[in-house]
Amino acid sequence: MREAGRIVAEVLQEMENSIKPGITTAMLDKIAEKLIRSYNAEPAFLGYHNFPASICTSINNEVVHGIPGLRRLAEGDIISIDVGVRLKGYHGDAAATFEVGEVAPQARRLIDVTRLSLQEAVEAIKAGNRLSDISHAVQAYVEKNSLSVVRNYVGHGIGEDMHEEPQVPNFGQPGRGPVLQEGIVLAIEPMVNAGSWEVKVLDDQWTVVTADGSLSAHFEHTIALGNNGPEILTSPNLV
Repeated sequence: MREAGRIVAEVLQEMENSIKPGITTAMLDKIAEKLIRSYNAEPAFLGYHNFPASICTSINNEVVHGIPGLRRLAEGDIISIDVGVRLKGYHGDAAATFEVGEVAPQARRLIDVTRLSLQEAVEAIKAGNRLSDISHAVQAYVEKNSLSVVRNYVGHGIGEDMHEEPQVPNFGQPGRGPVLQEGIVLAIEPMVNAGSWEVKVLDDQWTVVTADGSLSAHFEHTIALGNNGPEILTSPNLV
């Protein structure tokens, strides 16, 4: 899973290097798939429940699961890219939101708060803590900054399958759910909206957007709880 995580991290770094006004999301998808396969790994999203691409590309008010296509990025956009890799039967999964050229201050603040809420979640991953301590850490930080946590979509366990138990919401009261134990691996992924937390799914049956049209940001890491605390398997540089 460390190997898969390193590939995910490299893909996200390549995405950041490739993002510029004028590039299409289909081009980004092609770059990502080529890099994943260069490591004899597989893009875990491609064909997953019939998803038609190797990465998810969600722009501006799109929250998650955006499908790459002919849309060209424009100056001032923000784009969330979610990457999954399967290597030797195990998975890595991470996401980050990137700026396209110069963005508005409120967009930059949304990105910063979302990224830092993930860091708050990582710090809550301790043996003996409860699962909802992670959830509460995200919600408390986001709402302290007057933003909203998406409630319809959650983080998850990860391993031989992309999505495993337990589900990890980004909201809730602390001190609830299973006790965290060494050896657990979780994909923690705050999804944060500038407006209301409510979302809806577009007619393509994949793309999730904010109900009020506000901007959304998304960060995710695959994290293992080991003897020395949480270990980020997918590039700590993105937190």
